[in-house]
Amino acid sequence: MTSNHMVLGLLFVLQIGFGVLGNSFLLGLYTIIFFIGPRLRPIDFLLSHLAFVNDLVLLSKGIPQTTTALGLNNFLDDVGCKLVFYLHRVARGLSLFTTCFLSVCQAITLSLSHFRWAEIKARIPKCIIPFCFFCWTFHLLIYRYSLLNIKGPMGIKNITEGNDLIYCSTTFDSSFTVTMYAFIYSLPDIFCVGIMLGTSGYMVFVLYRHHQRVQYIHGNDITSGSSPEKRATQTILVLVSMFVSFYSLNSILALHMYLGRPNSWLIHISAFLAACFPACSPFVLIVSDSQVSKYSMVLWNGMKLPVQ
Repeated sequence: MTSNHMVLGLLFVLQIGFGVLGNSFLLGLYTIIFFIGPRLRPIDFLLSHLAFVNDLVLLSKGIPQTTTALGLNNFLDDVGCKLVFYLHRVARGLSLFTTCFLSVCQAITLSLSHFRWAEIKARIPKCIIPFCFFCWTFHLLIYRYSLLNIKGPMGIKNITEGNDLIYCSTTFDSSFTVTMYAFIYSLPDIFCVGIMLGTSGYMVFVLYRHHQRVQYIHGNDITSGSSPEKRATQTILVLVSMFVSFYSLNSILALHMYLGRPNSWLIHISAFLAACFPACSPFVLIVSDSQVSKYSMVLWNGMKLPVQ
């Protein structure tokens, strides 16, 4: 094992460690506040779901990738590869759908000036749990067919039959099958990314129009403060921008690997990019969401022991 592999393994360990720590902190905080603290916002249930699936993404992809970066390649058999790949694909899809739904909810929240949107917003809290169940059912079903093409690292006897993904491998009958596979499984992703781009553009437009209106009313005396609604919108915009950026770069590399013969460094870079959003998103929420600090203060005050 070379020094480059040691550095790469260390990067994966740091990425997984900090990401899991941040997501677990948010998940634990929301869970405890749900039982002992003030009433959670409807969006907090989506954020806790996002933290949970982000932990799954980091663990299902990061641990095998870290192990291979440190030189241990043949540690999974066919069943292990199928389970790891399946869990990662499901968790990644859930992370995408949850982020998409967050952007839609926040866009509707900003549209309260219209009566029709106000009526829809009132129904959003009732839709969150059914939405999560739908997402889990949809992804568990749609990705079960992809298990047929996943093998262990030594599962392909002829190198021309598939692609080696270091700790696992994929098999396809022809290049046409690869193209159809990539197209079909990319449709939900493209749909969600399109919705996120549309809602993000709409939110930017609404915030800009509101800023212009307030500036016109108050002139140069406008304060630098921002409302909780505006801060929440800015947080969602940062999350969406991060997701779309990392997702786009990773998708380009993933398409190249499916259509060609990827080397090990491309596979490691793709895995690192795929884990960047789930690793960074909890810290965006911790820093920018004022409600997280309020929940933390409630929890801290509740844990204080009375002075004897």
